[in-house]
Parts: sequence; structure tokens; C-alpha cells
Amino acid sequence: MNNVSFVLPSNFSLLQAHHQRIQGVFTTDFPANPPRKFDYTGNVSQSLFQPVAGTKLYNLKYGSRVQIVLQDTSIVTPENHPIHLHGYDFYIIAQGFGNYNPRTDPSKFNLVDPPLRNTVAVPVNGWAVIRFVADNPGVWLMHCHLDVHITWGLATAFLVENGVGELQSIESPPEDLPLC
Repeated sequence: MNNVSFVLPSNFSLLQAHHQRIQGVFTTDFPANPPRKFDYTGNVSQSLFQPVAGTKLYNLKYGSRVQIVLQDTSIVTPENHPIHLHGYDFYIIAQGFGNYNPRTDPSKFNLVDPPLRNTVAVPVNGWAVIRFVADNPGVWLMHCHLDVHITWGLATAFLVENGVGELQSIESPPEDLPLC
């Protein structure tokens, strides 16, 4: 996603590393946009086959309104991708084929009665737009539900910060929590 192949940590869970402030497990520099724009549904240059491998999370403030455009590419092979987000349900406000166009495709957004799901089908050579409010603090994985794709890095994770007070914050782990 965004030219980053997600690598699951081997020694600690992401949430454990966050709570215990363990350095070197992840970074919060997942890019908000792809580094290069290109014809995602056409012939793709071999130079784009070199993603960066890393455990890069995207930081979200509590209460943020989040919109994500999920674009299928022709890298390796065009394929449908069931993208699942842990910890949230989201609204699927649009889906389409071809390259997502930020100037014209918002006119297709269903803002009246969009379906509420935790998984969206990103069509082959197409796109989907989802929205949610980041109101569940913690570390939440978003990944393709085709098992082999997560091993290839088709995933990312969101670090949702605590809000104000006990009801908007994740409970601290018990002091005697065993290490993973």
C-alpha cells in the first residue's frame, strides 16, 4: 500500500510495542499518498516493483474523520482485493473501475445511505472509497483478506491516539502481562 510492503513484527505485538514504548518495532511514517502517480490499471513500469519493506503505521488523532481511497493496480497481476479493517466498521461511499479521479469521482459518492461494513471489495483494475471516524484507540491492522497477500505485505496499520478521559482511551495493560 502506497509503495510500502508491510512487515509484521516478529518479537512484539504492535500494541505492546506502543504501550511499552519499545523502540525499533514500528515507525509512524506511513505515507498518506503514493510516492508516484501513474496509470494504475495500465502497463506498469518494472521500476515500480520495488516497494519499501517496513512496519510503517499511520498515526490518527482520536475523533479524526478519515477517508481512504483504495486503488487496485496492475502490479504483478490485476485482482479483486477484499480489504478488511480491524477495530472499525466503515462506510463504503463509492466504488468504480479504472483510475480514481479526485476531480470527477466524488460526484459518485453515496452520502445518503452508504453500506456500513468492515471489509470492502476493491474491484480488479478499480477503486473503492471508505470513510470512518477514528474513535477506537489502539493499533488496527488493515489488510487484504486473501491470506497470501498479507504475507506479501498488502497491509498497513493505524495507530489511533487516545482521546480525552477514560471513555476515549485504551486501558493500560496489566503490569503482569506476559511478553509475546
